Amino acid sequence: MSNHIPAIEPRRLAAMRRDGTPHTLLDVREPDELALCAMDDCLHVPMQSVAAHIERLPRDRPVVVMCHHGVRSLHVAAYLRQAGLDAWNLSGGIDAWARALDPEMPRY
Repeated sequence: MSNHIPAIEPRRLAAMRRDGTPHTLLDVREPDELALCAMDDCLHVPMQSVAAHIERLPRDRPVVVMCHHGVRSLHVAAYLRQAGLDAWNLSGGIDAWARALDPEMPRY
């Protein structure tokens, strides 16, 4: 795989979720961040624990990785791609999701 980490915009992810396009949404934020705001149907694995839980991630569909602003998730997506997974980074993280699609979602 190349070193390029594909990014996905919040609106495209929303369309995938709405249309039932197979994917796994991996939230790599810490538990205290999840308590502030979270999305439904996510697999929650803090960034520092991803390597220990990599076997939980599917290899038959894209894994969209998200964090608060998209920085940690970019690093995790790079790691997952090196491990052979089809990993994508959610551009702007959950904050961009809230700004673009869910104004009721708490922001921090």
